[in-house]
Amino acid sequence: MAKPLIELRHVSLGYGNKMVLRGVNVCVMAGDFFGLVGPNGSGKTTLLRALLGTLRPRAGEILRAPPQHAAELVFGYVPQEKEVDQIFPLSVLEVVLMGRFKKIGPGRRPGVVDRHVAFQSLHHVGLEGLAEASFQELSGGQKQRALIARALAAEPHILVLDEPTSGMDVASEKQLMQLMKDLHENQRLTVILATHNLNVIAQYAHQLAMVTPEGLLVGDTATLLTTQQLRKVYHVEVTVQEIDGRRFIL
Repeated sequence: MAKPLIELRHVSLGYGNKMVLRGVNVCVMAGDFFGLVGPNGSGKTTLLRALLGTLRPRAGEILRAPPQHAAELVFGYVPQEKEVDQIFPLSVLEVVLMGRFKKIGPGRRPGVVDRHVAFQSLHHVGLEGLAEASFQELSGGQKQRALIARALAAEPHILVLDEPTSGMDVASEKQLMQLMKDLHENQRLTVILATHNLNVIAQYAHQLAMVTPEGLLVGDTATLLTTQQLRKVYHVEVTVQEIDGRRFIL
């Protein structure tokens, strides 16, 4: 039976004197593919930071329950590509090994086990042949895969991605989301994915948290991604159609 990994109870979030979200109740279960959507500036990033534990709540409580035999809940975080510092001429393998930092500890060098996990992570994302290549010289899609490998190298319980398909063409987007589906189904990873791309999340997420100006809506994807609901949240003409069992937002 699935158990809650993260639970937000009556949580309020903000910065300085500004309150962004109030009375948030969210539960991410083990095995979820959990989507986080909403208009720009609505508070997606704020909620994502709270789930990751990098933003303390103003009110309420956030409970984290690691799986059995684990001392703490481990996250693998994939930031937006534009947030990654690409000044340093690191190889793809060196970037992936950065995901082992907490397990290696400060002042220590990666060992045999760390390199094995890094290569295994590269294999999962199909980049094992580019381990020695320069990260700077990869394509946009390859860079995203390398950042996912870095997150996997942490051996996480939850993989968290912030706008992973931003700026990608349709083919690269499809390949990346199929990778997410594979990691979720075959590696049994819990996935939290924040995106503005509703057509991406409609095909893959089981549960959604939709951040709206009026507050947070939480429920299954089919219930929240409806024509009426999306028109209300985004204030534009939207039509939701189902074709061959797949949901499309037009």
